[in-house]
Amino acid sequence: MILDLSGQAAVSHVDQPAASTTRKPLRVVLDTNVLVSLYVFADSRFAPLRDCIENRQWCAISSGACLDEFERVLAYPQFDLTCSAQQAAYSHYVEYVTLVPALPAVEKATHTSTLPHCTDPDDQKFLEAAQDGSADWLVTSDKALLVLARRNRLRNLFQILTPEAALASL
Repeated sequence: MILDLSGQAAVSHVDQPAASTTRKPLRVVLDTNVLVSLYVFADSRFAPLRDCIENRQWCAISSGACLDEFERVLAYPQFDLTCSAQQAAYSHYVEYVTLVPALPAVEKATHTSTLPHCTDPDDQKFLEAAQDGSADWLVTSDKALLVLARRNRLRNLFQILTPEAALASL
C-alpha cells in the first residue's frame, strides 16, 4: 500500500476506471539534485518537469529517507536560503508527493535484494524508493546512479534518466 503524506491510503491509478483517452501518470522518483533545480533555482530548462508533477501528469514518488535528504540539503549554507524559503521549497514539492512507506527490515532485505548496490551508499535510497513505489523512472543527474543506467542493471524494474532525457521524452 502507498500512503500520501497525510497518512491516508493513496488512490491507486489502477483502482480508477481507465478512460480511453486518459493515460495513467508516469510514476517518477526525483533525486535531490533535480529537486533543488526545480524547487530552489527554478531552472527554466527543467520547468516542464515541474509542470508534469504539478499538473499530475507524473505521480511523484518518494520515501521518508529521500524527503529527509531534500530537507537537509535545503539548509546547506551555500544555498543561503532563509528558513521560510527552505520550508516553502520543501512544502511545495511535498504537496505533490506520494510517500512510499518504510518496509520492515526483514521484508526490506528480501525486497531490495534484486537491486544493484550503488557505489554511493547515499544514493541507494532513491533506487529503493523507485522499486518500492513501482516507479517507471528515476530522474537523476547523479553519476553513480547514471552508471547503473548505462549498465542496464534495472531494465526489468524502472528506467534511470537524466533530466534532459526526461524532457526529451515529453
